[in-house]
Amino acid sequence: MSRDPIPTWYFAVVVVRHRDRFLLVQERKHGQRWYLPAGRAEPGESLAEAAARETLEESGVKVRLTGVLRVEHSPSPRRARLRAVYLAEPSGDTTTKQEPDDESLRAEWVSLSELDQYEMRGPEVEQLLRYVANGGKCSPLDIIQEEGMPYVPTA
Repeated sequence: MSRDPIPTWYFAVVVVRHRDRFLLVQERKHGQRWYLPAGRAEPGESLAEAAARETLEESGVKVRLTGVLRVEHSPSPRRARLRAVYLAEPSGDTTTKQEPDDESLRAEWVSLSELDQYEMRGPEVEQLLRYVANGGKCSPLDIIQEEGMPYVPTA
């Protein structure tokens, strides 16, 4: 029996840590709440490339990805979503975007103790930031590979 392919959307979410502060973005949509830099991968773009691009577009901060916190797959009968959650650090200037544009309203560096001053899109943001702050498990970036890459043992 032949089945139709399931449309799948691919997203990257980025936890950017700089010392004891985390990068938050005030979204243009979703009730203008605060969230992590995130977005859908564009055609031909890897999840890692999407993570770096979305972070720069939404926050104005260039980042270096340092690991993968989790890969989530959320299937439903008609579609699926795959989301890679990355850990990153700023690479260069840490000045955040302050002028609204189509991507976001602004971005800020926030400590865990300041989180209650921000209206978050959901409780996941605080959970994730606390997970990272408490040394939660992080996998190497090469855990996500392009199909067809050789399997090479690591030392």
